[in-house]
Amino acid sequence: METTIWQPTLENELVRLRPLHRSDYEELYQVASDPLIWEQHPVYSRHKREEYDPFFIESLHTKKSLVIIDQKNQKIFGSTRFYDYNQKDSSIKIGGTFLDRAHWGGGYNFSIKELVLDYAFRYVDKIIFEIAEENIRSQKGTSRFGIEEKGHFMKEIYGKEYPYILYELTPQLWANAKRMRA
Repeated sequence: METTIWQPTLENELVRLRPLHRSDYEELYQVASDPLIWEQHPVYSRHKREEYDPFFIESLHTKKSLVIIDQKNQKIFGSTRFYDYNQKDSSIKIGGTFLDRAHWGGGYNFSIKELVLDYAFRYVDKIIFEIAEENIRSQKGTSRFGIEEKGHFMKEIYGKEYPYILYELTPQLWANAKRMRA
């Protein structure tokens, strides 16, 4: 499957997601420069340019990353990405998501995930999330999507290993989560 399939433009009344561009660096870094965004992430110093730069470059090179734009003011307030598409397993991972604190809660996270999950399920039968064990905020936020915990593993990030939890979402679980939300 072509990489461009995983870099769509998606939108609803709250947000617009579009492919990440090199020119988004500074605006996205202004969001990422808040240390509280990263406090539960293994790379908790990603708010510093020297830690953020490799993340941004990696995101750009995947050609599967999206910036998140507030429909009210047209400003970038975060980013997310697809990664590790597995045609044989009919799965893709979604992660690397971060939002500025002004957009935590208030339906933004669900609105963003609804767009990317509905889109991904057009192409795969399974969506996988990898969340650091210490990232309770992401675990709670993602639990609203009907995901199932599948196990624990060690994930390497820039040469260091960190404990992570693997979660899986199927179309049936996602449909149930959306019904519960309605």
